[in-house]
Amino acid sequence: MTGWLIIAGLGPGAEAMVTPEVSDVLEQATDVVGYIPYVARVAAREGLTLHPSDNRVELDRARAALEMAAAGKRVVVVSSGDPGVFAMASAVFEALEGRTDWQALEIRVLPGITAMLAAAAAAGAPLGHDFCCINLSDNLKPWSVIEDRLRHAARGDFAMAFYNPRSASRPEGFVKALEVLRQECGPDRLITFARAVSTPDQRLVTVSLGEATPEMADMRTVVIVGNSATRRVGRFVYSPRSVG
Repeated sequence: MTGWLIIAGLGPGAEAMVTPEVSDVLEQATDVVGYIPYVARVAAREGLTLHPSDNRVELDRARAALEMAAAGKRVVVVSSGDPGVFAMASAVFEALEGRTDWQALEIRVLPGITAMLAAAAAAGAPLGHDFCCINLSDNLKPWSVIEDRLRHAARGDFAMAFYNPRSASRPEGFVKALEVLRQECGPDRLITFARAVSTPDQRLVTVSLGEATPEMADMRTVVIVGNSATRRVGRFVYSPRSVG
């Protein structure tokens, strides 16, 4: 097979945060596949076909990309951030199951800077010790699973980073998440709302859980909750590496 498929992360938004490795494969690609706003970040050029699609067709998108690669195309499947973090890498490998012909393709995953890590860097070092990352969307898993993971993470005293905290179609989820966090962590725990990190619209706000309101988050926001030792130093927030 002469085609290949690369699953690439475009970083959190700023062009400077796209890795040189990803920029190089985009220059070689014949086809770029991805969610509409992510494909829009790839510059059009002669010899490149862009294939934007809706956010709820990940498996269809993955299969289409694999079919093009099997036909000899040089295909890049793009995601924001890192493709292995709540993104397209999992969908591509799911589409590979049971297809030994596609499994013979040259397939690579190229990492990217996640929104979580960009947000943490902008805030200081709130993920400086053990942490976990939870997607608060209940589109692909029930709320009961989300709540269970929230409670266990809080009881384990992890710092926590949350993706997809609050959308127009499901505003109640983040209300419930804040209630759980206050129950488990108390009102004084620091919480950072990092919106549109690395773009001109970037906005960071750090408050206590007692002061936090659901309206502080939307789908462009990464929310970071510190552990019991997380504290402020000047305008920064950090979690010390020593415990006890």
